[in-house]
Amino acid sequence: MYNSIAQMISIAKECKVPPWQVVLETEMILSERTEEEIFARLAERYAVMVRSAEKALETPQPTPLAGLIKGIAMTQNTYAETGGISGGFINKLMARALSCSEVNASMGKIVAAPTAGACGILPAVLMTVGEQCESSERAVLEALLLASGVGRVIMENATVSGAEGGCQAECGVAAAMAAAAAVYLYGGDSDTCANAVAIALMNVLGLVCDPVAGLVQVPCAGRNASQAVNAVISADMALAGMRSIIPPDEMITAMLHVGRALPTDLRETGKGGAAATPTGCAVYDGLFKRGECAQ
Repeated sequence: MYNSIAQMISIAKECKVPPWQVVLETEMILSERTEEEIFARLAERYAVMVRSAEKALETPQPTPLAGLIKGIAMTQNTYAETGGISGGFINKLMARALSCSEVNASMGKIVAAPTAGACGILPAVLMTVGEQCESSERAVLEALLLASGVGRVIMENATVSGAEGGCQAECGVAAAMAAAAAVYLYGGDSDTCANAVAIALMNVLGLVCDPVAGLVQVPCAGRNASQAVNAVISADMALAGMRSIIPPDEMITAMLHVGRALPTDLRETGKGGAAATPTGCAVYDGLFKRGECAQ
C-alpha cells in the first residue's frame, strides 16, 4: 500500500518492479479483484477514451446549450496534417484532447480522468505517445494504471476539484498523471516518472478555473489541449535528466495550498477571469437572458 508518490517509488525500487505494479497490488487489495479483472476494466475504460478522442476529429459534435467549441477538434486535426509550427505530433495530440472536450460538451460518453472537465488530457497522451513508441495495448494499459495511481495519491492528499483548487487541480492533475504515463511508455524509470509529475504540477501551479457562462467549454477545451502538451514536455524534460528541485509530494501539497488561497471568483464560479470579461459576460447573458453578469 502507498499513500504518496515517494512511497510508490520506494516500494517499486525495493521490489524491483515498475511503479504500475505497485498500483496494481494496491488496487487488487482495495477492490478485491484479480489482475485479469482489473486489466479488463482498464481496457473498457481505455476503449471509451479512444472513442471520445476520435469522435470529433472528423465530425463536429452538437452541444445542447451552446456551441462554443463545436468543430474545434476537426479544425485542429485538419491543421495537424500540415505539421504546423509544432509538428504533427503535438497538433494531433491537441486535436485528440479537444475531441474529448467536444464530446463531453455534447453529453457524449467520456472517462473523467480525473474529472470530466479534464477528460481529454490522459487519452490524448496515451494514444499519441503510445503510437509514437509503438507500444502494445498492454503497455498502454499499464501506463493508464500508473496514471491512476498518481491520481489516487493526489486525491488523497490534495484535490482534483476545480471548485476547491482551480483548474490546476483538474487539468493540472491530469497533466501530471499523463506525464508519468508518457515517461513509462518511453521506457523511463520510476524516479523519472516521479520527476515528470512534479514538473507538470509546477508548470501549472496557480491556474484558475473560470468557465465562461459556467459551461465546461471555454477555456476548458483549450486547457485540455495545452495541458496534454504540458504532460509531454514535462515527460521530455524528466527523460532528458531534469530533476525537480521540489519533490512531487511537496508539489501536491503546494497545489492544495495555492488552490485554497485562490479567491472564490477563480474557483469554478464563472465570476472571474475569462468568464468576467465583457465578452464572457455577453456570452452568459446571451445564453441565459438574465443580465446578471457583472462587468
